[in-house]
Amino acid sequence: MTRPAQYRRPYWDTQPEYRFDPYGSTRFRSPQQPLIALPQSLSEVTGPGLDTSFVQRDDNDLTVGHGGEPIGERILVSGRVLDENGRPVPHALIEIWQANAAGRYVHERDQHDAPLDPHFSGEGRVVTDDQGRYQFKTIKPGAYPWRNHYNGWRPQHIHFSLFGRAYATRLVTQMYFPGDPLLAYDPIFNCVPDAKARDRLVAAFDWETTQPEHALGYRFDIVLRGRDATPME
Repeated sequence: MTRPAQYRRPYWDTQPEYRFDPYGSTRFRSPQQPLIALPQSLSEVTGPGLDTSFVQRDDNDLTVGHGGEPIGERILVSGRVLDENGRPVPHALIEIWQANAAGRYVHERDQHDAPLDPHFSGEGRVVTDDQGRYQFKTIKPGAYPWRNHYNGWRPQHIHFSLFGRAYATRLVTQMYFPGDPLLAYDPIFNCVPDAKARDRLVAAFDWETTQPEHALGYRFDIVLRGRDATPME
């Protein structure tokens, strides 16, 4: 039996280092010893398989299902999941989580002095179609303070988690919005060494998916590998 190849190493400047001192917590959670490469076995590459039957039809609409209309600017976030050759990645599970329009998460550890929205949970999921396409309808998240540095504020962003056909193939990234002045001050955004790679984390305004008198559209394509890979955490 042919031994499965290791996953291809990313291009050095497209992905963040494990330790980036301006992002304070990485000093405590980054590896202290040289990493040990573990060759992938067949079981890790092919399984256990991911069952996406639990995903419901409206799970990609974060503006419904909580007893009323959430407060904030409605947006549509669409895109494709692609490999390094521009081929679509079908049947990938995408999950998102985010703060509400006031910049607060539904989480007991978030004690930011901002209101919770009883009609917004801030989480959703969808499975890409045969062309690797996905879409979420949600509320544009607000910026919020964090205590990483003096007067630190996180830019408006949405967290993305992507699962492939096996549980071992999970990737996590963040999507930002164009023109946000906080990007220049954010160490999580700026820990990616290459400017072009950082720009791939910023969604583009999308006129084609903007719905008249209802919601602005943004496009965010995710490339999993190669020179044009989307930076991952």
